[in-house]
Amino acid sequence: MSDTDLSTLEAPSLADIEALAEAARVALPRAFAAAAASVVIRVEDFAPDALLDEMEIEDAFDLTGLYDGIPLTEKSVADQPRGPDTIWLFRRPILDEWAARGDVTLGEIVTHVYVHELAHHLGWSDDDIASVDRWWE
Repeated sequence: MSDTDLSTLEAPSLADIEALAEAARVALPRAFAAAAASVVIRVEDFAPDALLDEMEIEDAFDLTGLYDGIPLTEKSVADQPRGPDTIWLFRRPILDEWAARGDVTLGEIVTHVYVHELAHHLGWSDDDIASVDRWWE
């Protein structure tokens, strides 16, 4: 164990998670930069109960992120904007997964969740994402 005084450590804040997501956005390949720039990043501790109910998710710790918007492949000039496309990141489930894994940095897990949700904005299905992101292996 190191000589670090652990009694002074604090859990990463909402702003810390947002900063990591912004860093992931900046690090994207140029081909995705414009699409990513138009998506708002929001960080909350947990998904709202109504959303969890709608998605039939019983445990709030099971949802680390969510894309809320119309994928680029489905957008039309006839669409009435309901608000900006948004990538939601949920801090507490992200921190829980990070702690449980123990083999990745917090930046890596935030990047993974952010890129996964951005892929939905780009119109990729979960199967498409899984074919290029073998995160669980």
